[in-house]
Amino acid sequence: MKTIIAACSQNLSGSRASIQTALRTLLAVPWPSKRDVSSALQLLAVLQWVLSFLLLGIVSLLLLIYLLFTSLWLIPVLYLAWIIFDWDTPEKGGRRLPCLRRWTVWKHFRDYFPVKLVKTYDLSPRHNYIIGSHPHGILCVGAFCNFITGSTGFEELFPGIRSFLTTLAGNFRLPVFREYLMSGGLFPVTRRAIGYLLSQKGTGNAVAIVIGGAAESLSCRPGVTTLILKNRKGFVRMALRHGAFLVPSFSFGENDLFRQVVFEEGSWMRSIQRRFQKMIGFAPCLFYGRGLTSCRSRGFLPYARPITTVVGEPVAVPKMENPSRELVDQYHELYIHALLKLFNENKTKYGLSESDELHIL
Repeated sequence: MKTIIAACSQNLSGSRASIQTALRTLLAVPWPSKRDVSSALQLLAVLQWVLSFLLLGIVSLLLLIYLLFTSLWLIPVLYLAWIIFDWDTPEKGGRRLPCLRRWTVWKHFRDYFPVKLVKTYDLSPRHNYIIGSHPHGILCVGAFCNFITGSTGFEELFPGIRSFLTTLAGNFRLPVFREYLMSGGLFPVTRRAIGYLLSQKGTGNAVAIVIGGAAESLSCRPGVTTLILKNRKGFVRMALRHGAFLVPSFSFGENDLFRQVVFEEGSWMRSIQRRFQKMIGFAPCLFYGRGLTSCRSRGFLPYARPITTVVGEPVAVPKMENPSRELVDQYHELYIHALLKLFNENKTKYGLSESDELHIL
């Protein structure tokens, strides 16, 4: 009996010692610093945004198709009926939720790069505006952060101005994704949607349009500042019809967020990309960024590069119901001149050299 008691006592002593050793080891591990926690939150904020834009629409569509063949078939049927009833809402003012602009997650998103908004001229709330956003980049990070989220202080820099951002109309045909886009204040880049914002919501509205679009994303790579703009004149015609002032903006650093495999003009891969662009509205780009666990690995997350969006001088535009081609060309040239002035006056401040030029195609 004494032998058994002694053995038990020895085991208990050993267990206590093991627990004490484990606790000491645990306490010796350094706790994550405030900087580490902040970096992790920034990474998660960017991760959820990228996954939402790349996967939410297609995953929601596949899920609803799957549910049609299960006992939960009534859910996709009711949602389909809702979409049919709600079909025109994206082009009639949408369903914006102002509280989403104030989400803390967007501050972490902003700080990851970081993104900064710079004002060079005042915008009067007595007018409406069309803001040309350049360049497109891969995912339009600068345009989204500045004109959709409130994290960079657009409303504080431009009191009385409400900002909106347009995107591909096809995105609003995808279930659930359309609700996500509308709640944030995005609209289809169509004449009807833009016309509604500029004519049915009074004054003080600024509609941002990424003018280069999908075609411009094919040429996106670090160190290249090429814009697709020469034959993009629809936004000028819309401005003239509604008397909306034209405002150039340029996001320095937008093209540095990803690396892209760029195929030369005339190659069979570039022709395939062009064909897809015409068919589905966007160009399938072969790009990569950093990985989830390390900035040295390759993945689908953007690199942490500073983005500075500079908003330039507005070009005053008269209101004309049916502007002539000559008048559209005239104000298109004035807009390009204002954009070049904005670029040249700020390029050396935000990472470019004096010799860098803005190429407009």
